[in-house]
Amino acid sequence: MGRFARKRMRRWSLMTGVATLALCASTSLLADFNRLGQLQNKGFSISAEARLLDAGSGANALLGSITPDRQLSPASVTKAYLSAAALNRFGPQHRFTSQLVSAASIDNGVLRGDLVFEGGGDPGLTTENLWRLVQRLHLAGVREVDGALVVSQWRFGAVDCITTDRCNALNRVANAYSAPLSSAGVNFGSWCVNVAPATSAGAPAQVGLCDSQTSLITIDNQVVTRPANSGTEISAERITDERGDVMRLTGQISTNATARDVYRGAGDAAETTAQVLMGMLNQAGIQVREPWRVSSSQPPGSAQRLAAVDSQPLQELLLRIMNYSNNYMADVLALDLVETPQAQLRQAGQAIETYAQSLPGHGPLTLYSGSGLTTENRTSAQGVNVMLEDMFRQSSLFPSFVAAFQSPANGVMRFIRRGSSTFQNNVMIKTGTLNQPFAVRAAAGYFRTAQGRWGVFSVMVNGNSSTPYLSWSEVLDPLSLDLEAMILAN
Repeated sequence: MGRFARKRMRRWSLMTGVATLALCASTSLLADFNRLGQLQNKGFSISAEARLLDAGSGANALLGSITPDRQLSPASVTKAYLSAAALNRFGPQHRFTSQLVSAASIDNGVLRGDLVFEGGGDPGLTTENLWRLVQRLHLAGVREVDGALVVSQWRFGAVDCITTDRCNALNRVANAYSAPLSSAGVNFGSWCVNVAPATSAGAPAQVGLCDSQTSLITIDNQVVTRPANSGTEISAERITDERGDVMRLTGQISTNATARDVYRGAGDAAETTAQVLMGMLNQAGIQVREPWRVSSSQPPGSAQRLAAVDSQPLQELLLRIMNYSNNYMADVLALDLVETPQAQLRQAGQAIETYAQSLPGHGPLTLYSGSGLTTENRTSAQGVNVMLEDMFRQSSLFPSFVAAFQSPANGVMRFIRRGSSTFQNNVMIKTGTLNQPFAVRAAAGYFRTAQGRWGVFSVMVNGNSSTPYLSWSEVLDPLSLDLEAMILAN
């Protein structure tokens, strides 16, 4: 290389270096919550904080914050607290056991007394689990019950409704998330009805329970089959009246449409379990002489286990709770944290508070539920990040914990699939949403920087009675840009 060529190369290298430093400086100046903070101009309250966690130079460096110690509603970000508390209490491989027990003896295939289903507080108990229980009871030699089927929810249930949605749902509900809570609940405290088209247009749709051929509840079917490609629109409501739970279905379904499953919260979770279990016993040829009943009493110490079924490991339950933000599962798991019988939601919240108070530097925390449905829940962005960092430091728990967060690029919630590829592929997030009595949009989780460093972030945006409706795009769009700048600058 000639002398002039070498001089040009040195000059180019110097200019490139200066330009790179300028770009990094510019990026660092923008690596804060400046964009998200503009929502304050619209009257929204914000608590936000992001910082690095790695042990290298600039460890725990603050990247950006907006009133990080301000107490605001976290909505379903509460579930991150629940997950951390449950993992610390039970461990990732813990399973909840539901069982059939009896103090009576078996005489020539006849159980000479009551058959008791003892709810184990399994947040993910399904009809498949109940069917396995019945099959195992059959294998144990029981062919007849000379007594009643008793569903025992002695651990907790019926849990008092403390939110407007759940209280209204005792009589009427058009969703599944307001399902009542019980340690003996099945199918997330909900009824599932399958709706399929008839063979010809104009006829009523074909309907039936998803998990039983027996008519356990009344189905008021007003869904009409329409010609092919006419569109499918189904509305469903569970009503409880003198007939018990009634599923009222209206709308239409096209002749070429696929069958649809419709879930609605039941009127009483333990009673639903009793009805489903009784239907399965009959289907298995096990006759029960007396009518079923629900009890809040613990089975006697003399009761022997006849059949049992375990839940999925806790780490798998958390995937469902966090990814789908399942409120029923979250509150049941939170109630499992309470050691005394007949637990209520405030006690569950206090159990999570006790866990958080053990974390140095956390600050105040108020939880009335583990799901975040209760608007009284309060924490700060700083507090959330303290909890996230503590989990990051626990090598045996962190893999199970972080796996329950969603990647925007691959998460099941489509509304988070936005922003640049940097945001979508470098962030692990849990969101929280409330609309009444005021808007809440919250997000928290982890990120990996361009240099491979770990960071945590927490953002809570709360409205009030005078602020306008707040869409997720108004929060996620600026947040994704703010986090992207922090990721690229570090």
